[in-house]
Amino acid sequence: MSNYYSEAAHDLKTVRDYLRFAVSRFNQAKLFFGHGSSDAYDEAAYLILHTLHLPLDRLEPFLDAHLTDGERNEVLNIIHRRVEHRIPAAYLTHQALLGEFSFYVDERVIVPRSFIAELLLEQLRPWIAEPEAIANILDLCTGSGCLAILAAHAFPEASVDAVDLSPAALAVAERNITDYQLQDRISLIESDLFAKLDNKQYDLIISNPPYVDAESVAALPQEYLHEPKLALGSGNDGLDATRVILEHAAQHLTENGILVVEIGHNRDVLEAAYPGLPFTWLDVSAGDQFVFMLHRNDLI
Repeated sequence: MSNYYSEAAHDLKTVRDYLRFAVSRFNQAKLFFGHGSSDAYDEAAYLILHTLHLPLDRLEPFLDAHLTDGERNEVLNIIHRRVEHRIPAAYLTHQALLGEFSFYVDERVIVPRSFIAELLLEQLRPWIAEPEAIANILDLCTGSGCLAILAAHAFPEASVDAVDLSPAALAVAERNITDYQLQDRISLIESDLFAKLDNKQYDLIISNPPYVDAESVAALPQEYLHEPKLALGSGNDGLDATRVILEHAAQHLTENGILVVEIGHNRDVLEAAYPGLPFTWLDVSAGDQFVFMLHRNDLI
């Protein structure tokens, strides 16, 4: 590390000192915060607490605690890597949080941040009236396996197929599924969307596919360049994967099955491309522009 960080290691003593230093450095570097934290303070607090093995929800009691030499070096190292290499915090800590759930992540998978997670935590109410009646679920583009795991918790009677084209991503998903002891309920399948699913049908299909259009991919902040390209872009308009899903979903849904798909900022483009489909746009924390639902009969 540079003399800048060596000077900090000499002068800074407490958690409060390092929190202030990190916030200053993050703001000075104009970092992008979109992988879990919303601003420099929250990200700095998270990285410092995680590095010091302290509870993530209790900063105040430790603010005036002095750090050992070893702890100072560890904290400065993670601040340095975040600033100088613009590595997303989740890759630095190998942890991503969705509600009360924690998942292992590394650069083989996109950092989990799907709005579908919010819907699963509420069992997709009111769209699914009887969660115990859901027997089979498909998670397309599972990545780290986070949505498959949330779905298994939300629908305790269901078996889940978690599909991804990337063997590397499936290895991460397997680790998370094992951590949650769900090997008997979640099956990992290497497949390009529906390609290897034969005629299997599901009560619920969820997907957070690649959906970033080509123009937006070219303009992404540097932090996103650490994520797998396969998990971000999807053709010129961002809808290549979604088109395949819409084309084949009906044959993989049971009679009363539903499809839930996240499509980023592509609502207008999608509705223009499919004027005959009666999309239901689901309310999430960011609004009703990002996740749509369709019943099987809507797709026939």
